[in-house]
Amino acid sequence: MYPSYTNNSTATRVRWNLTPSFVAAACVGFGLLTLMFWSVLNSLYNTWSGQEEYSHGFFIPVISAYLIYQRIGVLQRLPFTGSWIGVAILLLGGVLLVGGRLAVISTMGQYALVICIWGFCLSVMGWRAFRVIWPALLMLVFMVKLPTFLYNNLSSQLQLISTQIGVWFIQLFGIDVYYEGNVIDLGVMQLQVVEACNGLRYLFPLMALSMIIAILYRAPLWRRALIVLSSMPISVLMNSFRIGAIGVTVEYWGQEMAEGVLHDFEGWVVFMGALALLIAEIKLISWLVGDRRSFADALALDPPPLPEEAVTDERKRDLPITLYAAVVILVVVALINTRLQVAETVFPERERFSAFSMVQGDWYGRPGVIESRFLDELKLDDYLLADFQAPYSTTVNFYAAYYEVQAEGEGTIHSPRSCLPGSGWQINSLQQTEIAGVMIDGKPLLANRALISKGGSKILAYYWLQGRNRVITNEFMAKWWIFWDRLTQGRSDGALIRVMTEIDEFDNAEQAEQQLLAFIREVADDLPTYIPN
Repeated sequence: MYPSYTNNSTATRVRWNLTPSFVAAACVGFGLLTLMFWSVLNSLYNTWSGQEEYSHGFFIPVISAYLIYQRIGVLQRLPFTGSWIGVAILLLGGVLLVGGRLAVISTMGQYALVICIWGFCLSVMGWRAFRVIWPALLMLVFMVKLPTFLYNNLSSQLQLISTQIGVWFIQLFGIDVYYEGNVIDLGVMQLQVVEACNGLRYLFPLMALSMIIAILYRAPLWRRALIVLSSMPISVLMNSFRIGAIGVTVEYWGQEMAEGVLHDFEGWVVFMGALALLIAEIKLISWLVGDRRSFADALALDPPPLPEEAVTDERKRDLPITLYAAVVILVVVALINTRLQVAETVFPERERFSAFSMVQGDWYGRPGVIESRFLDELKLDDYLLADFQAPYSTTVNFYAAYYEVQAEGEGTIHSPRSCLPGSGWQINSLQQTEIAGVMIDGKPLLANRALISKGGSKILAYYWLQGRNRVITNEFMAKWWIFWDRLTQGRSDGALIRVMTEIDEFDNAEQAEQQLLAFIREVADDLPTYIPN
């Protein structure tokens, strides 16, 4: 993964030494980075200490520094020419930092930190020297957290995959088991594959560890890439094995096997098993290609020494002009960041859904409640759940979830696209459609139309995201508008609206859909009272 340099090249006869002015300028640069990102460093610490899947983050900066130390001998042979592209990357990181601060999105600040480190190093060193340490700097990505919406989508998919493979493993022991979405029914108890069992606590650390092995592994690039890529299926497979093992032990030794110390101990065993599988894979590939080195011999664990006999010329490093430009950018961004006045969060006035009328034209509603365990996961601020029915019509289920603030650590809208599969429902079709005769904020209502099924049951659902003078059907665009509105208005409130009806084999599907659309037309005008523009 590292570029190699032969000892007989002209560059190996020159050793570039640091001057006091160069060291001072570099220290000023990194000091400014520390000042700029002090609050971000605190958020990183909270992430590492508060979320198990990111607990390996404490070690990443140390490992990255060691990997750079390993390349000191090579760096001493190369001049630092600087790069204006590095200055541009540094400026981009500064913009992301300010934007993340204004929008109160700590993840943006974390990625801005990594980008600024890359940009500063490139602006000082230039491309040739930067290529020597880029794998070590790439490692820094593993210390920051995924954006919340990516994490939630990935978590949902991994829960389903782990559940399916875990059930298959349980069935190998002749145990009768039934699963629906991410809930495994063993008869004596139900196991729910929740976020804590989604496999990410193994995937992220194992990917980081596989990246370290790939950097140190003296082998062709394809073998190194295979090590990193294979860490993903290995972690998912081992997590599924863990879920299956819990199910088997619960069947034979009782429900306490799924709780407490035994549950956590199984996690450690699974991670060590995943690491063992990764090493076994490396040994197998080495054997297949005729590489008979031991695993330890194949790793470059010692820093390569600089051959003194090859040094014939001692030179001092000059300060590249790009270093001055980088320091100026850091000073400007640091001043902006320290004097930045973050807009206070705006909480617009609204009626609570408890005031929503259960009589909507010819439709009469019966309110429902959401179980507390689901409310803990949804983290919403207000909601309405009710079944409405008009004379000679099918029952329409109406759900509206309102969030005052959508941010990290707070609640965010859970898209049906990621939630429905977790409860066993499969999305058969999903398309955007305009609902005739319905205007919201002066624009025709555009909604997602989803046909979903589970077993022999079918449901037709319409849903959209509403708030802040917008109706949005694309979840990814919704994240952009949350950032933009938080930046420009100090607001990130919004709601998910979902209207659905069940269609059985005896129902007229077209007629049921027309009744559902009629209900949407009935309630659409009332929604701005509860979802402020």
